[in-house]
Amino acid sequence: MSYNISIRLDNRRVKDNGKYPIKLRVYYNKIEKWYSLDTYLTEKEFETIWVNSDNKNLRGANNQTRLKLQTIESRAYKEAEQLTVFDFNKFEKKLFRKSSDKNNVQYHFNLVINKYIKNDKIGTAESYKYTLNSLADFSDTKKNCPIDKLTFESINVDWLNAYEKFMVSKGKTYTTISIYTRTLRAVFNNAIRSNDISKDIYPFGLKRDNNYKIPNTKIVKKALSSVELKKLFNAEVSNPNEAKVKAFWFFSYACNGMNLKDIALLKYSDIKGDKFEYYRAKTFDKSTEKKTITIYLTDFTREVIKEYGNNDKSNYVFDILNIKDDSLTQYKKIKNFTRYINDHIKRIAKANDLPEDLSSYWARHSFATNSIRKGASMEFISEALNHSDLNVTKNYFAGFEDETKKEFAKKIMDF
Repeated sequence: MSYNISIRLDNRRVKDNGKYPIKLRVYYNKIEKWYSLDTYLTEKEFETIWVNSDNKNLRGANNQTRLKLQTIESRAYKEAEQLTVFDFNKFEKKLFRKSSDKNNVQYHFNLVINKYIKNDKIGTAESYKYTLNSLADFSDTKKNCPIDKLTFESINVDWLNAYEKFMVSKGKTYTTISIYTRTLRAVFNNAIRSNDISKDIYPFGLKRDNNYKIPNTKIVKKALSSVELKKLFNAEVSNPNEAKVKAFWFFSYACNGMNLKDIALLKYSDIKGDKFEYYRAKTFDKSTEKKTITIYLTDFTREVIKEYGNNDKSNYVFDILNIKDDSLTQYKKIKNFTRYINDHIKRIAKANDLPEDLSSYWARHSFATNSIRKGASMEFISEALNHSDLNVTKNYFAGFEDETKKEFAKKIMDF
C-alpha cells in the first residue's frame, strides 16, 4: 500500500485568535499521523494560501507561508521516497532533522551511539564515542573544521591519509588506527544504506584502486608458558587483593578463558550440578545461532566460588554486579573490575619476574595455547572458545608465538 502525504488545516481545535494549526498529514497502511508545522491560519487564510494553490497574486507573508508549506510537503515526499519500505519512525527522524544532517558525520555517529545505548550495548557505544572524539581532534586541529561541521564529502583518501599520519604523530598504534577507521567506515556504510549520502563518495577500498586501505594489523596473542603458569599459580601474594585477583585470573583460565564480563554476569541459576552454562556476551548479538557454553566445575573453580561467591543465591555468583544494576552501571562496574584485576596481576607479575604486561586477556590465550600444547584438537579449541567456525580458531592460533608452533610441530609426530 502506498503512502499519502498532504498539508491539512486541523479544525479540531481553534486558538483564541480564531486560527487553526496547520499540519502535515501522513497516511500509510490504515494509519494516519498528523505532524505540527508551527504554523497557524484561519480557514479563509488557508483557503487563500493553500487550497487555491494556483493563486499567483500572493504577496508578502502569505507568499512566504505558502513557500514554507510547499517546501515541507516536497521534503516529506522526498524522504518517504528514499525509504525502501515506509516506516513512520524512520520517516519522522529524517523529516524533522536539519537538512544538513544527512551529510553530517557527527549526526550519523550519534545515531549509532544512541542505538547501541538503547540496546544496552554501552561498551560498543563508548568505542564509537572514542572514534568520534579522535576525528574531532584531527578535524579541528589540522583541518580547522569543528566536528559538528564535518561532512562525509570532505573525508576523501587524502583526508584519511592525513588522519593516519596525525594519529601516528600522537603515538597511536596502527591497531588503534585500524579500529577507528573501521568504525568510521561502518558509519559511512550506515549513511549510504539510509540513502543520505551517495556511495560514489565512499573512500575505502584497495590502494590500487586509488582508495584508502585500512591498516591490516596482526594482533599477537600473548600467553604464558606452562612454566610461567605454574610460577604464577604458586606465586606468593602480599595482600588479600592480590590473592583475589590471582584466583579470578585462574578462574578465567580454568573456565576456557572465560571473559571477565561473562564471569561478572554469571548467575547461580546457571550452575547445574557439576557444570554451568552461559552465553558469551561478546558474540551473543552477532550470531544468529545462540550457542550455550558449558564449563565443568573443578575443585579449584568450586573453591573460588566458595571463597568469593555471593551469599545471596538469587543474585550473581560473584559480588561484582548487583541484579538491580542497569546496563550503564553494569558497564562501569565491569570496567572498574577489569582495571582492578589488571592492575594487581601486573604487580604480581613484576614481583615474580613474569611478563609485566600480563593482563586478564592473557588467561584466554594461555588456555588456548596450553590446550594445544597438551594435544587438544583445533575442533576442541574452537568449541571451547566459542568461535564461529574453525577458520577463526586457525587465525587465533596464527597469532601465537613461534615457540608454541615449534612445540606443536614436534608433538605431531608423537604417535
